[in-house]
Order: sequence, then C-alpha cells, then structure tokens
Amino acid sequence: MMGRSPRAAVMLALLLLLCFLSGATARTFTIINKCGTTIWPAVTPSPSDSFGGGGFELKSGQSVVYDAPPAWSGRIWGRTDCAFDGSGTGKCGTGSCGPNLKCSGASGDPPASLAEFTLATPDFYDVSLVDGFNLPITVQPVKGHGPGNCSAAGCDGDLRDTCPDELAVKGAGGKTVACRSACDVFNTDQYCCRGKFAGPSTCPPTPYSKKFKEACPTAYSYAYDDPSSLFQCSGADYVITFCSNSKQSVCTYHNNKLVCNGSGRYLPAMSAAMTLLLLFGSVALQFSV
Repeated sequence: MMGRSPRAAVMLALLLLLCFLSGATARTFTIINKCGTTIWPAVTPSPSDSFGGGGFELKSGQSVVYDAPPAWSGRIWGRTDCAFDGSGTGKCGTGSCGPNLKCSGASGDPPASLAEFTLATPDFYDVSLVDGFNLPITVQPVKGHGPGNCSAAGCDGDLRDTCPDELAVKGAGGKTVACRSACDVFNTDQYCCRGKFAGPSTCPPTPYSKKFKEACPTAYSYAYDDPSSLFQCSGADYVITFCSNSKQSVCTYHNNKLVCNGSGRYLPAMSAAMTLLLLFGSVALQFSV
C-alpha cells in the first residue's frame, strides 16, 4: 500500500480540525435542578449520544451539560415522583413518557411545563403551559445576539400554589402536584382554541389562562399567547432551570469559557481547539513518516 505524502497528511489534519471546530460551536444546553427534590428531565427527540438519550435523573442542586445536535428542534420538560428499576423501566407521577427512563421520542403526558426550541438562524424558543403545569421552568440564553431580544422565557412562580381546584392534580396527602389546562379538563372549543375559536382574533385569554399568565408572565398560557411568550436569539447557549430563583446567577460554558449570567464573570477553560490542533499535528507527522 502506498504511503500518504506529507502534504496529504497535513491536509487531512486540517480537515479534521475544521470538522472539530464546526462542531465546537454547537449549542450548549445546561440543565439545572433547583427544586427541593429529585426530578427526571426528559428530552425529545434525542439521539443516543445527546441529552442522556432522552431522559435521566437529576438530583436537587445538580446540573448537567449537553451539546444539542445541529438544527435541533424539540422540547425539554421535567418529570416528578418517578421510580425506575435497573433496566430503566418504571413510572412517574407527572410528565411521564410511558414506562421508560429514556423517552425515545415519546411526548410527556399532560400536565407538563414544556421548554420548546427550534435551533436555526435565529433560534426560536419558548416555555409552554398549553399542556398544563407541573414544575416551574425557565430558559435563559447566554451570550446570544439579535435579531430578537434574547430574553428569559418561563417563570419563577409556582402555579401549583394557586391552581384552581377544578384544574388541580392531587398527590399524596391531597397536595397539588400539577395544574391541568382548561382545554384538558373541559375539552371545549373555547378553551382549546378550535372550531369557531381557531384563531388569535377569536380565541382571547380566558380567566384560567390569565391565572397561568399571572404566575408565568413570559410563558405561553394558551395557544395564541405569542407576543409575550415566543422569543428569538442567535448564536446562544441555553440554561434551562427547574424551580429557578431569579435573584441567583446561573452559569454555563460558552465558547470555552464559563459564563455566569448577570455577574459579568468569565473564567477561562482549556482550549479544546488547541488540544486538537496538537493532536492532529502529531497524526500528520506520523502519516508523513
């Protein structure tokens, strides 16, 4: 077999480096649990090599970091009161996607608070309570830019504390563990924005959706709640926080730096690009020998 020329080896190394650099700019998602109990985040759709394969356990105070696949479009939500065996089979009190720890494309059962993303140019993102509420959740872009305002979506409020009795899902001891949507409970055209109510001009807010909006002013409270609930940003990483506290800063990695939102602090991290450059340079020398 003929050996590669030094020039071909160098070109191969540069090509590999360029491929790595293009991937290094992938969007980083930091998922944080600030709730007082363990939750089980779910992500759909999710390839096996990202987002924990679609579901994972996250204890109180823990966080995880994943790179989203290019042009990813999907949703993230939290499941509560789950119990899974060693094979990943079990059930959850709210947000279940069937009997599996890893959701594998299955959507969560309502009621569930949903963080929704479409990564493009620009990105679109929102928090939706159209399918009900089970956990406070916020989405915070980090170091993104316009067009769009790159604002936080979601809520710090806990709708379980103010949920109307007719929408409440009760758990052990009669405690409200989730809040259903009016559409889910009453299944009428008016509450579901269908039939003659299928349009922004014919489906205004209802007393129930207004209650949702009070707790979560930057989340979808009903189907046509776009003006204050749908956001755009470009080139951002995202921090998804369950049970967040707006007075606390949150941190994530962005462009190989640890960025703490609201603090203005940047802590340098090791340059992966430089590490790969040295590695590929070594590979090129081996090919050229």
